[in-house]
Amino acid sequence: MRIVVAALAAGMLSVQPVSATPELDQLFAEYWANELEENPFAATGVGIEDYNDRLPLAAPEDQARRLEEAKGFLARLDAADLESASEDDRLNASLLRFILKHQLALGAFKGWRIPFLSDYGFHQDLGFAVDATPFRNEADYRAYLARLEQYPAYLDQNVANMREGLKDGFTQPKEILPGILPSFEAQATTAVDEHPLYAPFKSMPASMPKKTAKALQAEGAAVLRDEVIPAFARTYEFMRDEYAPNAAEKIGAGNLPGGAAYYEALARYYTTRDDVTADGIHKLGLKEVARIRKEMDAVIKKTGFKGDFAAFLEFLRTDPQFYATTPEALLERAAYISKTIDGKLPGYFGKLPRQPYSVEAVPDEIAPNYTSGRYVPAPPGGKRGGRYWVNTYALDKRPLYELPALTLHEAVPGHHLQGALAYEVENAPDFRTQFYPHAFGEGWGLYAEKLGVEMGVYQTPYDEFGRLSMEMWRACRLVIDTGIHAKGWTRQQALDYLAGNTALSLKNVQVEVDRYIAWPGQALAYKMGELTIWELRGKAEKALGEKFDIREFHDVVVAQGGLPLAVLSDEVDAYIRRKQSQ
Repeated sequence: MRIVVAALAAGMLSVQPVSATPELDQLFAEYWANELEENPFAATGVGIEDYNDRLPLAAPEDQARRLEEAKGFLARLDAADLESASEDDRLNASLLRFILKHQLALGAFKGWRIPFLSDYGFHQDLGFAVDATPFRNEADYRAYLARLEQYPAYLDQNVANMREGLKDGFTQPKEILPGILPSFEAQATTAVDEHPLYAPFKSMPASMPKKTAKALQAEGAAVLRDEVIPAFARTYEFMRDEYAPNAAEKIGAGNLPGGAAYYEALARYYTTRDDVTADGIHKLGLKEVARIRKEMDAVIKKTGFKGDFAAFLEFLRTDPQFYATTPEALLERAAYISKTIDGKLPGYFGKLPRQPYSVEAVPDEIAPNYTSGRYVPAPPGGKRGGRYWVNTYALDKRPLYELPALTLHEAVPGHHLQGALAYEVENAPDFRTQFYPHAFGEGWGLYAEKLGVEMGVYQTPYDEFGRLSMEMWRACRLVIDTGIHAKGWTRQQALDYLAGNTALSLKNVQVEVDRYIAWPGQALAYKMGELTIWELRGKAEKALGEKFDIREFHDVVVAQGGLPLAVLSDEVDAYIRRKQSQ
C-alpha cells in the first residue's frame, strides 16, 4: 500500500527504520506506498489522508496491474541481499514474501469476480471509509464529495466484474443470496437525509461558516440524490434481477471453475501453512469436536440440568434468563465484562497498548445479517480508539452466556490488544502495522477465550458452557468449511451440524453457515491458529520449567504484530533459547 514514505507516514505512529540494508528499506517503503495508492480506502483506514479524494480502481486491467506490481516486488525481494541483513530485516522480508506469494497465488483465480461476502461487500466500502475519514474543514468535505462523485463508477466496475463471473460460472451460490440482497436494497431505498453516506453532512464542524456548511450540505444531498443512490438502485436491480436468478445452484468453492485448486490456495493462505489438506483439516475438526463435547457434558452435569444434550441446548436458546431485554442492557453487560478483564491484564502481559477501545452497537443498517460481535480497528494516532461491536439486533438471539468469551476474543486480550500492540512495533516498516495473517489473528482471539479460564472471567457454569460452545463453534468450522468446499456438503447439512453441536441461536447458526459458504477457507484460521499457540506455550513451559513467565510468553507472541504460524514458531524457539541461556 505507498511513494516517499517519510511524506506519507505523517499520520502513522511508526518511524521508517534505517538498517544495514538500504535496498530492503527502500523496497518496504515503495511496497507500502504502492499499496496505499492502489487502495485509497485502506489508506484512509490507517490514517493516511493523501488519497481521501480517491477510490480504488476495480476493472480487470486494474486487477492485472496489481498482480504485475506484486510480481515486481517479489522479484526485487528475491534478489535482495539477506545475508548481510539484520535479524529484524530478515523477519520483515519473510513477512512481505508471505504477503506477495499469496497475493499472486490467489490472484490467479480472479476472485474479484465475487466482490462481496454474506455480511460485507463493495457496496459498503465507502460507508466504512467514512467512519475513518476526518471532517474538520471545507477541504475534508471537498475530498469526500469527490469520492461520492466517483462512487457510481466504482459500483459499475464491480457490477461489470460480477457479470464476467456470471459468464464464467464464478459466483456466490444462489441459496445464500436472499439474506444478502437486503443490504443492497437498503443502500438504494434509504432517503438522502437518512442515508449513511449523508451522515458527515448532518454534523458539520462548529467552526465552519454557516454559509459554507449549507452549500456543502446541498452539494452532498444533490450528489447522493442524483448520482449515488441511482447507482445503488442500478446495482440492486442487477443483483435482484440478473445475478440472483443466474447464480450458482451448488454451494462450495469446489464447484467453481478451478474450484478445488482455488480452495487449496485459500486454505493455505488463511491457515498460513503450506502443508495443510482439506481432508487433514476435516479429520482434525472431528477430533476436536469429540473432545470438546466431553467437556460440555461435564459442565452440563455441574448445572444440575435434567435432560439430554439437545434438551439443554433448547433450554439455553429459549429461557429468558439468558437474554438481555434492551440493547442498553446488552451493551452495559459487555462493557462491564470488558472493564473487568482490563483490570486483570497486567498479570498476563508485560506490554500493554496505549490505544483504548469502546463498546458500541453494530450499526443498524448491517446488523440483521451480521455476526454477534466484531472488532473494528482505529488508525494509530486517530481521534477514536478501537471499537468492540456488539450486535443488539434480535436480542433473543444474543445469549449472555456467550458474552464473556465474545468479549475476550473481540476486545481484550483478543483483537484490540493484539491490533493496538501491532501499531507500536518499533523499528518496523509500516506495512507490518497492518499485516493480519488470519491464523495468527483469529487463533489469538480463540486462545484469548480459553485464557479467560485462567483469568477468572467465567463466573457461572453457563458462562463456561458458553465458552465451550464458542470453542465448539470454531472446531465445527474445520468440519463444515471443508465439508462445504471440498466434500460436497449441502447448506442444510452444515446448518444441522452447527445447530446440533453448539448452543448458538438458530439465527446465528444461519448467519455463520452462510458466512462460511460465502468466504471459503477463512473459517479454518481460528482453530488452526489457536491449537498452534497452545502447542507453542506447552513447548515453552516444558522447556523452561520455573523460568517460564506467562507475561514474557504472551509478549513474544503478540508484541511483534501479526506473524504466519511458522514464523511465530521460530520466534518462540528463539525466546526459549534466550531464556535458557540466562
